[in-house]
Amino acid sequence: MPRNALYASIVFVLAVCAAVVSFVEGNWLGVIWVLMAGVASNIAWYYLRKEKLERAAGQRG
Repeated sequence: MPRNALYASIVFVLAVCAAVVSFVEGNWLGVIWVLMAGVASNIAWYYLRKEKLERAAGQRG
Protein backbone atom coordinates (compact mmCIF):
# COMPACT_ATOMS: atom_id res chain seq x y z
CA MET A 1 0.00 0.00 0.00
CA PRO A 2 1.46 3.38 -0.95
CA ARG A 3 2.35 5.65 1.93
CA ASN A 4 -0.01 8.43 0.79
CA ALA A 5 -2.92 5.98 0.61
CA LEU A 6 -2.10 4.73 4.10
CA TYR A 7 -2.03 8.26 5.52
CA ALA A 8 -5.29 9.13 3.75
CA SER A 9 -6.91 5.98 5.16
CA ILE A 10 -5.83 6.94 8.67
CA VAL A 11 -7.25 10.44 8.20
CA PHE A 12 -10.46 8.88 6.88
CA VAL A 13 -10.89 6.69 9.97
CA LEU A 14 -10.13 9.56 12.34
CA ALA A 15 -12.52 11.89 10.51
CA VAL A 16 -15.33 9.34 10.68
CA CYS A 17 -14.72 8.89 14.41
CA ALA A 18 -14.75 12.65 14.92
CA ALA A 19 -17.99 12.95 12.93
CA VAL A 20 -19.67 10.28 15.03
CA VAL A 21 -18.58 11.95 18.26
CA SER A 22 -19.76 15.33 16.99
CA PHE A 23 -23.18 14.06 16.00
CA VAL A 24 -23.61 12.13 19.26
CA GLU A 25 -22.89 15.33 21.18
CA GLY A 26 -25.46 17.15 19.05
CA ASN A 27 -22.93 19.31 17.26
CA TRP A 28 -23.67 19.97 13.59
CA LEU A 29 -19.99 20.68 12.87
CA GLY A 30 -19.77 16.94 12.30
CA VAL A 31 -20.80 17.70 8.73
CA ILE A 32 -17.33 19.15 8.16
CA TRP A 33 -15.79 15.90 9.42
CA VAL A 34 -17.97 13.92 7.01
CA LEU A 35 -16.75 16.09 4.13
CA MET A 36 -13.15 15.62 5.23
CA ALA A 37 -13.71 11.86 5.38
CA GLY A 38 -15.01 11.95 1.81
CA VAL A 39 -11.95 13.83 0.56
CA ALA A 40 -9.58 11.49 2.41
CA SER A 41 -11.39 8.47 0.98
CA ASN A 42 -11.05 9.82 -2.56
CA ILE A 43 -7.34 10.49 -2.04
CA ALA A 44 -6.79 6.95 -0.74
CA TRP A 45 -8.62 5.42 -3.71
CA TYR A 46 -6.65 7.61 -6.12
CA TYR A 47 -3.28 6.45 -4.83
CA LEU A 48 -4.35 2.81 -4.63
CA ARG A 49 -5.59 2.91 -8.23
CA LYS A 50 -2.45 4.74 -9.36
CA GLU A 51 -0.24 2.05 -7.83
CA LYS A 52 -2.35 -0.71 -9.40
CA LEU A 53 -2.05 0.88 -12.85
CA GLU A 54 1.70 1.43 -12.47
CA ARG A 55 2.17 -2.20 -11.44
CA ALA A 56 0.15 -3.38 -14.45
CA ALA A 57 2.16 -1.15 -16.79
CA GLY A 58 5.40 -2.46 -15.31
CA GLN A 59 4.41 -6.05 -15.96
CA ARG A 60 3.56 -5.32 -19.60
CA GLY A 61 6.90 -3.88 -20.45
